[in-house]
This record gives sequence, C-alpha cells and structure tokens, in this order.
Amino acid sequence: MSTPNSSIKVLVVCLGNICRSPMGEAVLKDIAKKRGLDIVVDSCGTGGYHVGEGPDERTAEVCRKARELATSDFAEFTHILAADESNLRNLMRRKPQNSTADIRLWGSYLDNKPIPDPYYGGTDGFEKVFQQCTALSDAFLDTVTGNALEK
Repeated sequence: MSTPNSSIKVLVVCLGNICRSPMGEAVLKDIAKKRGLDIVVDSCGTGGYHVGEGPDERTAEVCRKARELATSDFAEFTHILAADESNLRNLMRRKPQNSTADIRLWGSYLDNKPIPDPYYGGTDGFEKVFQQCTALSDAFLDTVTGNALEK
C-alpha cells in the first residue's frame, strides 16, 4: 500500500478477493487519484479460498495477488466496505472489540444494494460490477470528503 500517512484508509472486502474487491480497489483508487485525493485503498477476501492467486482473468483492471482478511486490518483501515451482506456478517463476527473502523455494506453509500458476485457468469456481469463500483466509489468519496452535502 502507498501513502501510509493518509487519514482515509479503505479496505474493500468480498469472499475470495479475485473479482469484486480487487475491481472495487482499482476503481476506487483511480477515482480518488483523478480527484486528487490522497487515500490508501486495499482489498481482501473473508475466505482464504484463493490466497496467493491472481484476480479472475475477467478482472483485468487489477494485477495483484489475493489475500485473506487479517485481524490487523481492523486497526489499519478507517473504512471497511463489504461487497454483500454475507461479507458484512463475516466482518462483524471477526471484528475485534476495540476496532474503530467504520464497517458497512459498500452499497450503503448509495442505494443499499449488494455487489453481485460475477464469478459464475459472463463478461457482462463484470461490466455491471465495474459500473456499480464506479457509482459506489463516487458516492463513498463524496460522503467521506463532504462533497455529498454540496450536491
């Protein structure tokens, strides 16, 4: 991760860290950079099914290795965004009592919709997830930077 002194540190979480969360990480980083924001963004999965593997080939926007959620993530990140309700439940079960991270469904910043897992579908599902991650990234950044009040 870069920019360790940033006050906004975001972790995007899905189940396996090969589709939704790495795509969300890439989209959120790109939009933040275009806005000139200095934030840290990473991603992981709540399950260790794909640790060390690259993202699904359809998630071509990202070139990194999958990783599983670590207890230290709850202290390191200010915001932890879950792709769906199942991931949110897993996060809340694993959250240490002293964690101050804001843990919520990423969709809560826009329309409360989960990000569907495109793994078993075709490329069109990945395009829809990309569009959803773009809208959610804009909504999240508007909220945490105070721009949502100006719109």
